[in-house]
Amino acid sequence: MKKFNWRQKTAIYIGRFQPFHDGHKNIFLKALKKNKQVCILVMDSFNINKKNPFKFSTVKKKIINALKEYKNNFIILKIPVVSEVVYGRKVGYRITKINLPKKIEKISATNIRKKIF
Repeated sequence: MKKFNWRQKTAIYIGRFQPFHDGHKNIFLKALKKNKQVCILVMDSFNINKKNPFKFSTVKKKIINALKEYKNNFIILKIPVVSEVVYGRKVGYRITKINLPKKIEKISATNIRKKIF
């Protein structure tokens, strides 16, 4: 069985995923199409509130369930709350914004959370 390959070039996808929704999945799929695997970095929400209602363990389960058909093409890691992404001179990788159709861009985790609560 194929497993996540730590030596293979990989896309990094950072987010809170509160909750993981179809917009997130579309970005994942576009990243996966360009790369063979994706490392999903979930910013942990230590203070559960209306903006971050789900613990890391819940977010991870929802992502795994949403991406089960790609289970060997991604890994999920918990990271602290990120305030800035920095890099030095030419580092050998691209930083890419993935553009989605307007219908997908309109998907809002804020609106989803409002419906949940």
